[in-house]
Amino acid sequence: MGTPKDKVKFNVGGRIFETTATTLAIAGENSLFRAMLDENWNVHSDPAMTEYFIDRDPDYFAVLLNLLRTGELYIPPKIDKYLLYREAEYCGILDHVRLAKWGPFDGNRAQLAQPITDWSAANGTLAYTIRASPSGWCCLAQGSVVRVYDWMLEEHPIIHIAHHKVRDICWVDDKHIVISSDKRLANGGMRLFNASTGKSRCKFQVTDKSSGLAPFSTASTLDFGSDYKLFSSCENGDEHHGIGNWDLVTGKLINFHCSPPHLSLKKASRLQWLPGTNCLMAFYLDCTKVDIILFDFRDNTTVRLLTEKHDRPCDRTIQDAIVIEESSSICALRWNGALGFMDLRSTARGVNWRNTEDPFASPYFPKLAYHEGQLFSSFNNRISVHSGSDWLRTSQLRHSDFGAIHDYSIGGNRLFSLQSTGNIINVWETPRPPII
Repeated sequence: MGTPKDKVKFNVGGRIFETTATTLAIAGENSLFRAMLDENWNVHSDPAMTEYFIDRDPDYFAVLLNLLRTGELYIPPKIDKYLLYREAEYCGILDHVRLAKWGPFDGNRAQLAQPITDWSAANGTLAYTIRASPSGWCCLAQGSVVRVYDWMLEEHPIIHIAHHKVRDICWVDDKHIVISSDKRLANGGMRLFNASTGKSRCKFQVTDKSSGLAPFSTASTLDFGSDYKLFSSCENGDEHHGIGNWDLVTGKLINFHCSPPHLSLKKASRLQWLPGTNCLMAFYLDCTKVDIILFDFRDNTTVRLLTEKHDRPCDRTIQDAIVIEESSSICALRWNGALGFMDLRSTARGVNWRNTEDPFASPYFPKLAYHEGQLFSSFNNRISVHSGSDWLRTSQLRHSDFGAIHDYSIGGNRLFSLQSTGNIINVWETPRPPII
């Protein structure tokens, strides 16, 4: 129970609210309320002042104050939820709204939320890549543009890449993305952008003279590691390939790991930074073979974990691979939806395959993801969720109205799936359990 000294009075748009400093402290360090109650917030304020005036809508303020009091978010019918989210952002408590709206993402309890449908395939160009941010935003590549949607699923200014096709997108924090494109210039077509405004922040130099790569080398597949490290698979017209490592703060190239001649590697299909081992996993998929490689930038060593050769492109079996550091294993995904696992600690590495999802079906860009102890695999128009130590399939996320799943991404307690037809982004969320 609050003491008299603990009581705080607000005048919000002419309506009086009374609460306690204890309740307001729940808002957190970066909130408006913490700043207002700080003794250094306004050096000209009257020490005897007992009422704080806030020039905002009192109806929306009442909803947010009740959220701080109870931990639950109740939005009356007369309240516009998007305006409420903006008020929460103004007060610095948007994280509380997100936490009250849904809990940590759990594929076994995920529910389909409002889809994103307000974008079009201009000139017949379909979107093919989607990436989720740590705060529930998402961005998608569509030809030479990148579309960005915030937590409220509202679109921000489109990022145009000067008529050059976007190769990959990577979130480096809540506000910034790196985009690689086909632009064959000295900067390799790789830039850092403010996701909210669409403005370019800096370029990244791709060329490394010591590696012998030509100055028009380009970056493609991206990943972001610890200590502000940015990684990209690079190539040039002379068929030289390798992995670059940049300092995100300075934009300078730190190291370039050339692919050894005996590996004959092309552009990586996936890069994955492994913080537990300080290595980078690269998955290569081309017309003749599949390679899974570990790069250690500390001593410039390369370890080939798996190679699978093909006589024809249609013979390819492995379509994607991902490292699960918690179990020291690699999960691989076959064209027919089957999962295979390989022990990273064993020198005699081999893939232990499970039964197929459907031996006669042909999937559409199958892909793996790992999030908070759950493994996800896409297959045609559904995403399977695998849980437990044996990675048994425990549920499926499926929406059959808009074709197969082209790509999907998990971040900010949301899963975004990009459908191959219908210009639809499905959004999956996990409702928060009721407070008892």
